[in-house]
Amino acid sequence: MSLHRRRPRPSRQELPGREPVAVLDIFRQAGAILDGHFLLTSGRHSGTYLEKFRILQHPEQTQQLCRLIAQRFRATGVQLVAGPTTGGIILSFEVARQLGVRGIFAESAEGGRRFLRGFRIEPGERTLVVDDILTTGGSIRDVLDAVRKAGGEPVGVAVLADRTAGATDFGVPFFACTALKIDSYEPSECPLCREGVPLTKT
Repeated sequence: MSLHRRRPRPSRQELPGREPVAVLDIFRQAGAILDGHFLLTSGRHSGTYLEKFRILQHPEQTQQLCRLIAQRFRATGVQLVAGPTTGGIILSFEVARQLGVRGIFAESAEGGRRFLRGFRIEPGERTLVVDDILTTGGSIRDVLDAVRKAGGEPVGVAVLADRTAGATDFGVPFFACTALKIDSYEPSECPLCREGVPLTKT
């Protein structure tokens, strides 16, 4: 018997029964669910990281997940799909392709995000906002703000995976291909920092 104590891991709870296709299997098969100590884009720390680009490198799996999003919002009259850089570029393109509409992306700019490169939103254009992984929702809120400033009408938000298990409200219909309750921490409260586990920037 080993005398070494196993280091406790932050909890990760899978929420079953949501996916019409085996979404979590797609994540697992792509090696996209990583354990360690990660600095998230939001600035928070977590013991689990979902590396979406391990999925987005595979066109067939990406197409499958985007089909779930397109099917959920097809009847809502979406006229445009928008996402944040970087993962949102691929997702907005593929969801838009399946819906037969345009797909654009918003880039980081002072005070939030902006549509650059000649992208335009027509007044009242019904816009679906898509992103890869929902942690705090900051990038999505920035895109929603950019859509409204450009005169568009947000009609929904969709993500590949929701780390908050439905705890975030954007004020519009929301859909996640899969939901996981994954702990994340402010740096000052992170147990992995206290244990001295090396931090990986994502």
